Amino acid sequence: MMSTLNRRSLMLGASAAAVALSAGAASAQQSLNMAEVLAAANPLLPDLVYGPADAKVTIIEYASTTCSHCARFHNEVWPELKAKYVETGKVRFVFRNFVLNPLDMAASMLSYCGPAERRGAFIEFLFKQQEKWAFTNTPLDALLTAARQAGFTQESFNACLQRRDLYDALNVTKDKAADGFKVNSTPTLIINGQVHRGALTLPELDKILQPLVGA
Repeated sequence: MMSTLNRRSLMLGASAAAVALSAGAASAQQSLNMAEVLAAANPLLPDLVYGPADAKVTIIEYASTTCSHCARFHNEVWPELKAKYVETGKVRFVFRNFVLNPLDMAASMLSYCGPAERRGAFIEFLFKQQEKWAFTNTPLDALLTAARQAGFTQESFNACLQRRDLYDALNVTKDKAADGFKVNSTPTLIINGQVHRGALTLPELDKILQPLVGA
């Protein structure tokens, strides 16, 4: 949607990325039906899923690619969480985009336009390189530079940002999360139905997960 995701809106998105709907402090505020949350996945936007389906614990993360707290979680906490709980079969981890601004929309759309098997790596790359593309005066150019490293050309980059189906689907996913599950900040972690807002540390996650996994 180049008419929507133009240079002006992307610049506004970059300036908003540092503050809009991001949460640094962790808190648990409500309980949800986990089956309903899992069923809310959009067929056009398949979840990123790590870990076995029969794990004792399922974590659903709603995150924004432009959220600095999300980047810190993925860069510092996720590798340890994955090694300790996901790769050992104790936890299934589900990642979903929660779009905060036009720049986040563009990055999220791009993550679905590349090869499906490389989407997880692309998301993690965006988090690692976030300061280089999300907080600049020329965010569209910076995002293109990042996307080129994932195999995009100028043509495929532009074509992706014109996809109305992805644009609409990401907005629907956000609306469902906000209206149905009261997601109002990123990152939000839903752990076996319990909602935790903010970038939890590994020790904080240990306190939540160990009683659930029996460790």
